[in-house]
Amino acid sequence: MAERTSDVVIVGGGPAGMIAGLLFARAGIETVVLEKHADFLRDFRGDTIHPSTLQVFDELGLLDRLLARDHVKVSELHARVAGENLAVADFSHLPVAAPYIALMPQWDFLDFVAETAARYPSFALERRTEAVAAVRTGGRVTGVRTAEGDVFTARKLVIAADGRGSTLRAGSGLPLETIGAPMDVFWFRLPKEADPENETVGVFDAGRIFVLIDRRDYWQCAFVFAKGRAEAIRAEGIDAFRERVAAIGPETARADAIGSWDDVKLLTVTVDRLTQWHEPGLLFIGDAAHAMSPIGGVGINLAIQDAIAAANILAGKIAAGEDADPLLKRVQQRRMMPTRITQAMQKLIQDRVIAPLLDDATTLERPPALLDLLGHWPRLRRLPARIVGLGVRPEHVHSPDRGTARATLR
Repeated sequence: MAERTSDVVIVGGGPAGMIAGLLFARAGIETVVLEKHADFLRDFRGDTIHPSTLQVFDELGLLDRLLARDHVKVSELHARVAGENLAVADFSHLPVAAPYIALMPQWDFLDFVAETAARYPSFALERRTEAVAAVRTGGRVTGVRTAEGDVFTARKLVIAADGRGSTLRAGSGLPLETIGAPMDVFWFRLPKEADPENETVGVFDAGRIFVLIDRRDYWQCAFVFAKGRAEAIRAEGIDAFRERVAAIGPETARADAIGSWDDVKLLTVTVDRLTQWHEPGLLFIGDAAHAMSPIGGVGINLAIQDAIAAANILAGKIAAGEDADPLLKRVQQRRMMPTRITQAMQKLIQDRVIAPLLDDATTLERPPALLDLLGHWPRLRRLPARIVGLGVRPEHVHSPDRGTARATLR
């Protein structure tokens, strides 16, 4: 058993954990991020970087370097509803440096953040290091214990950013409010012809919802179905599933590329939130504090906003040697309102749109009135673009820049 000590220990190397690690190290605070995997390659990683997050990288002077990595720009979101193609969100009018969604493999995004953070001598990333329990001393969390029995001690704070299946959350006993979701998702790829025009689209029709994310030479597909029906769909056989997929439209004509159920991953959708995000020595952010629905792809960006707020409120005080514990509630107060509003909007869409469409008894002869308005009145598309692209109370970087960075990135 080994023991290592730093000022801040961050559990989880996803978007929230890595951005928090970068910002705390940038403030000159000794920070270590614990990531249980050897790399960032993962199924079910969201690939959408929204304008609010791109704006943060612009504020950090890193936007051009980030966008030098391979990505696809999405300036509009489209939907095919009852067979009619509609534009529903236009990001091009947003008052930000990059008014679009950037589709970038999340492992590329996280590699970029890790590479940037590693420029600061106060930053460390420990891979293959799974935190399994909090260490408590005198009623306060003072570190974490790993699966190998090692202890990482935090002089100032432990930040739990270990996702919706958070081990630290499960062991905390903090109250969890479940909002629920009426659907789950099968996630898989289909080949496509490379096309410079991005054709990302959601297909909505009676009894089916299907999302096609255009990744240039393949479609990343989300087959949405009523919660709990995964085994029943699998029991119908892979040929029947291929037929379901092929019926979506011309984009899915290559459904025969689905070789077996091994190519189809199940994403169980959960929507919940802690009603208290902290205890002495420990703060929860991102999915560990609030699991979001995949609606709008906003979960990653909301998690990053949490990390920015945490750094804005805590980093300067910690760097000055102050006690972080009295400030933890301020992070929750800052971020709870955006969480509640976003989850409320997601629940409304789940209850009013998704659940009825997934009911086999539903009929849909034409697009609902609201979508019809968006499709025919371009200026109205700015509202959903603002909600999806910037979210509620977007954060801006105010944490101190006191770290001494090594040589510039390539």
